[in-house]
Amino acid sequence: MTRILSALVLLPTVLGLIWWFPPVATLALCLVVLVLACHEYESLAGRAGLQPVPWLPTVVTVAAYFLVATKTAPLLPMLLAPGLVGSLMVLRGHTRQESLAEAAATVFPVLYLAVPVATIVLIRGEFGAGPLIALIGTQVASDTAQYYTGRLLGRTPLAPAISPKKTREGALGGLVAAAAILPAFGAWWLPGVSPLVLAAVGVGLAVVGILGDLFESLIKRSVHVKDASGLIPGHGGMLDRIDALIFTTPVYYVVLSLLVRGGLFS
Repeated sequence: MTRILSALVLLPTVLGLIWWFPPVATLALCLVVLVLACHEYESLAGRAGLQPVPWLPTVVTVAAYFLVATKTAPLLPMLLAPGLVGSLMVLRGHTRQESLAEAAATVFPVLYLAVPVATIVLIRGEFGAGPLIALIGTQVASDTAQYYTGRLLGRTPLAPAISPKKTREGALGGLVAAAAILPAFGAWWLPGVSPLVLAAVGVGLAVVGILGDLFESLIKRSVHVKDASGLIPGHGGMLDRIDALIFTTPVYYVVLSLLVRGGLFS
């Protein structure tokens, strides 16, 4: 029940901001999401025994987010970033066996968090609120179907070493839901695109989303935690809520871009 109540509060709020407000509201919303996710990421890194310079992963990630979301030429920051990260680590004045891992952990969230979250802003700005809501709705439907199909019918583990509770039956339920929901949204917001194409895209997004979910589970299992945090009652942390979207959003953006170039959507 807690899980459902949280969803009933959060989902309308997010969709309302996307639909009723200009793209800058999506930019601000995603910034909040990103900072919360970065905080959880740094906490997980700490549990793994890594000690990156405090707040540096978040600062680097937020800077990259604005560069991607606003399509600012990234050359200058890219030239400065390696020296900045390395210099701040040197200025700490001590050596650790984990130094290389800490440097990698500092820049990894640029790819893992900044780029996907910024892509949400790009979708809203370039294609409109409808196609973005179609993605979120499809992902929510797939996640929900996976959860309840797995609870009702789940028998065969999907990836027992990473996420013991996930089942192949639940995953199949998520694929079916995505194949049905994206064409339904497409009837309004993706005109001219064949329902069969959208169904195939929906299945692809569901598969990629499951991989995103499992990747975050892999990170959590490596540090022996169930949730990234307790931020959202019934759902865990922000990373737990966006783990699938982190993987699906860039794929969806590429697909939409190809459809536009092919003249199937405008």
